[in-house]
Amino acid sequence: MPMNDTYTINAPSRAEVDALDGFTLLEFGTAWCGHCRAAQPLLGPAMAERDLRHLKIEDGPGRPLGRSFRVKLWPTLILMRQGVELARLVRPTSSQAIEDLLRQADDLSG
Repeated sequence: MPMNDTYTINAPSRAEVDALDGFTLLEFGTAWCGHCRAAQPLLGPAMAERDLRHLKIEDGPGRPLGRSFRVKLWPTLILMRQGVELARLVRPTSSQAIEDLLRQADDLSG
């Protein structure tokens, strides 16, 4: 699946996220966040080679999905499978860190 380019303000509920089948990469952040913008060129190539659902969620005060995951810094990447958090990466600064996170999905897929 391709990487999403824009953060959605219409976040699913926590129950909807927990009910998703297979692997999902949640990305919490905002379009104006410098750290979020810097991570995009690192994330794109890593996502291009994988069949992985990517939910790009705009986060901020009062946003229930981000609070349910205790997101404090942006971007926060959370790898999930069948509603269970497998790993998280906060403010990635290298493509290697993102690859290491996503490789966990590769390893569990077989």
